[in-house]
Amino acid sequence: MSDRPGAAVTGRSVVVERPGTHRLVTGAVPAPGPGEVRVRVAAAGICMSDREVYDGHRDPAYVRYPVTPGHEWSGTVEAAGPGVAPELVGRRTVAEGFRACGTCARCRTGETSLCTGGYEETGFTVPGAFADHVVVPARLLHLLDDDADLRAAALLEPAAVVSAAVRAGRPEPGERIAVVGAGTLGLLAVQLLAATSPAELTVIDPRAERGSTARKFGATDAGTPEEAKETPGRYDLVVETAGAPTSAAAACQLARRGGRVVLTGMFAPGATGIDPAVLTLGQLAVHGVFGAPSAAWDFAVRAFTSGVLNPGPLVTHAFPLERFGEAVALVGGGDPGTGKVLLLP
Repeated sequence: MSDRPGAAVTGRSVVVERPGTHRLVTGAVPAPGPGEVRVRVAAAGICMSDREVYDGHRDPAYVRYPVTPGHEWSGTVEAAGPGVAPELVGRRTVAEGFRACGTCARCRTGETSLCTGGYEETGFTVPGAFADHVVVPARLLHLLDDDADLRAAALLEPAAVVSAAVRAGRPEPGERIAVVGAGTLGLLAVQLLAATSPAELTVIDPRAERGSTARKFGATDAGTPEEAKETPGRYDLVVETAGAPTSAAAACQLARRGGRVVLTGMFAPGATGIDPAVLTLGQLAVHGVFGAPSAAWDFAVRAFTSGVLNPGPLVTHAFPLERFGEAVALVGGGDPGTGKVLLLP
């Protein structure tokens, strides 16, 4: 199916030409190629990775300038390219960011976030969703209900990452679980972990107001990192989401002997401070998560559709594309009142 009659002939996009420099560009609406769809973007979240792209702090291997950022998004399929089922047009959707090859050994075992076919990701190496439209391979779509809240659905990308962490952690009913960090990832993790009926679900974050929010999302307790030092070895499972210089080591200290630790934070080289003796003597199972494979996306969408996962309350700010500079400055700015920041094309 080609572009529908009456579709807009121009669209806008935020282009980061190089670190620290962006402009709002108006041009022809992109046409989907074979196997692709064009999605009208409803909402796009800004995360620290986008801030790193804007500031020039992202590893050069994982960004290609000039680029339109935006890897957390939701929208409605507006046009289908050759070879794509026309019934997709009009469906609400999200989509995986990694453009996995689908044919390498890792992809064939379902580990699409470990694709060895070369790194390509929406919003980093190919145009993303800080725009009126985004074009993606139809095979990456995860369809939503017709009445899905698209503002909340824009957070399904970080929810998929958290889903990968929860699946890796293998929580069981009645366990003691800790979540280190109460940002977007941490609070989404709380929702998913609360659904596993833990005996305890403790959130550790230096910001007291985040602890209060975590309790509303299902945590049974909250404390500061200093308070957590008083209970080493307490937890069966620790999910680290903060990415702070000391949070990985702290997570390992919190786990009981034989416990499990899942790290999702992005750390500077050499910044984790993990003592190998703690891992060996404690017989800890430590699992790292970067991105999300297709199965984790499916898990997150099912949790969202069923009502187990409700990301909407995490959104605190929303801006039009024209105010991208103001919006990105909020992310990582240190204001404890800033949660998820959205762009609304």
